[in-house]
Amino acid sequence: MINRFHNHFGKTMFSALLCFLTASESLGQQAADYSVQANIVYRFTKYINWPENMKSGDFVIGVVGDTPLYEELKDFVKNKKAGNQKIVIRKLSPSSSYRCHILFVSDDESGSMKKIVARTTGISTLLVSESERLAEKGGCINFVIVSDHLKLEINKNNIEQRGLSIASELLQLGTIVK
Repeated sequence: MINRFHNHFGKTMFSALLCFLTASESLGQQAADYSVQANIVYRFTKYINWPENMKSGDFVIGVVGDTPLYEELKDFVKNKKAGNQKIVIRKLSPSSSYRCHILFVSDDESGSMKKIVARTTGISTLLVSESERLAEKGGCINFVIVSDHLKLEINKNNIEQRGLSIASELLQLGTIVK
């Protein structure tokens, strides 16, 4: 299955994602470049494989909390698809139903991560966050700033427990955490 990702998207997509992750601009956590994060979240649609039962209808990316990423994602994914699915961005509250493909948990809602993880157990939702150590606390992929560079922490076990698979190219771009 992972080889299918590599064969389908090839080195061009891998190189594009690598360029975004190795950008040399300083990106303090509060001043993170949310347009870059929006692009990376969109690219997750190409490097994560969802179960067949989630490959029809809209491809939903949910955002919990107040973050500029919500507007950036809405602008970035206009007229884009995830496979054959139209991408829809939804603003969700901490008490929402989290029926979505990707759920981004903003820094200001990081304290809700335990509750969000519990409410999405058994659902094939990729949990993405931007606060330290959340990939170790049930999240799947976490944006972190290391030496003024945007990096990814990836918890492969959490991804697989959610019935998702991740392309080896994406694993190579991040730091694997447990």
